[in-house]
Amino acid sequence: MKVKSGVVLLLLSAMAVTEAAAALSLDVCLSCHANATCDDKSDGSGKVCNCKYGFVGNGRTFCQDKDECQIGSLKICGQHTTCHNTYGSYYCTCLSGYRPSNNMATFIPNDGTNCQDIDECQVDGVCGEGAVCKNLEGSFDCRCETGYRVHDGAEPFHPHRDTATCKVVDCGRPVLPEDAVLVSLTKQTFGGVAVFKCDEGFIWRRGDNSSVCGARGQWTAPSVVCEAKCGPLPVLAHTEVVWHNRSVVIHRCVRGFHSWTGSDTSTCDGSSGGWNKATITCTEIKPPISHLQVLNERCLHWKAEKYEEATEIYKVIFTGSRDYQTAFVDKRKRVLSSKADRVDVCLNLLPVTNYSISVTATTARFTATVVTNTSLTVPPVPVVHYREFETPVPTLTLHRSANTLDPISVYQIFVLPVEGLLVFDCFSPTFSSDQHRTHYITAQIQLKDVGTDMTFTVGDGRFYTGFLNEPLENGKDYYIILRAVSEWRKEIKSSCILWAKVKGSSYVLTVSSLSAAAVVGLVALVSFGGYSYFRLFKT
Repeated sequence: MKVKSGVVLLLLSAMAVTEAAAALSLDVCLSCHANATCDDKSDGSGKVCNCKYGFVGNGRTFCQDKDECQIGSLKICGQHTTCHNTYGSYYCTCLSGYRPSNNMATFIPNDGTNCQDIDECQVDGVCGEGAVCKNLEGSFDCRCETGYRVHDGAEPFHPHRDTATCKVVDCGRPVLPEDAVLVSLTKQTFGGVAVFKCDEGFIWRRGDNSSVCGARGQWTAPSVVCEAKCGPLPVLAHTEVVWHNRSVVIHRCVRGFHSWTGSDTSTCDGSSGGWNKATITCTEIKPPISHLQVLNERCLHWKAEKYEEATEIYKVIFTGSRDYQTAFVDKRKRVLSSKADRVDVCLNLLPVTNYSISVTATTARFTATVVTNTSLTVPPVPVVHYREFETPVPTLTLHRSANTLDPISVYQIFVLPVEGLLVFDCFSPTFSSDQHRTHYITAQIQLKDVGTDMTFTVGDGRFYTGFLNEPLENGKDYYIILRAVSEWRKEIKSSCILWAKVKGSSYVLTVSSLSAAAVVGLVALVSFGGYSYFRLFKT
């Protein structure tokens, strides 16, 4: 009886454990997420929550969408595809230019579906009229066939994204062969055929009388040769035919030639069967003005080409400018007439000036141009009145006229202490301002600051452009020389004049020059240029 009781107790215990396990499994399934399923564990020990296909998570508290496309379209959908993720799933589509092998708009590749190239060229007229289609991997392009040209674009082109089209080549109206007329024309576009025949009054001699419109938009040249009944058109030296029919030919000189006299018409003599030739004589055209040049910086010379003794009117315009004087302009005009074949005209060109000179033959309406640069000239010396003073601070005067070289010119006033034999070179480029030398510059004055009259006091103790005008020593003899200097770049020109003498004792002044010489004595007015110098010696 005790044994039976033990068995019953064991049975009741096992039943209790089984009921508890079942209750536990039931609790697990109730806790699964909405996007999960409750499945048996693989070891049979109970239930477990697993997220459904297309979701990831712990199965109980969360199951979120799985983005299958994030691993790449190529891996999940295959080549030439686009992957599209959906909630809990995904699907694939083919790229433009491809289609799925199952002919479905969307697919999942687990059935072996793949994307294949679409041959767009199988569609008639996909490229339009006159175009040839070429299939490409995933696309296609178009080119114009022979006899067509691309418009509004370039080749190759795609009709869905480009505006380019192919249009048939148009050769236009065919050009008539010489002495022929058009008989028939099939069309003006590619492949068209034109047929010609000789005009009335002309006969066929040889050659093909047809022309074809080619792929480049040009008619082939017919080789037909038609001759007038008087024979071939007359040929004159250096001429071409302007117009003709079966009995009249009008000639003209070819380019580069002209005619002064003679008839330009040839006529067919029906009785003799020959041509009465035109008497036109064509000579080579030469410029109405040639060999234009400037001589000695002042005169123009040119060769004139005109009809015999005809008078030509020439207009000469010359304009000058200066690098050192930006506001300076020298613009003048000359008008002259001449029958000569060689013309000379002299102009008063200013020094140190850049000139542009144009000469126009007004009848011929021809202009020739030459440029020239004038050189620096010796500056003019002012008018001075030579005087002798016994004061060491003499006041000197001069009168001058304004000159175009004033902006690059100065007056230099020299003091020459008379001690023994002195030589003064007017063309020496530099002089010392040391008063213990044989001569020195006591003042330098810019000509642009000088009016028509100037007064200057020697020895006033002032500075003039960096030179000190020191007082003269009492009891000594001095000569005062005025030098005009013009300088531009590396060129210097100068001229000198004896202005005054400050007396202390008796001296004689001798002036020597390659161009002039004079012995003046104690009262003299002297100006000189060239390679000149003063010689001073005591008597």
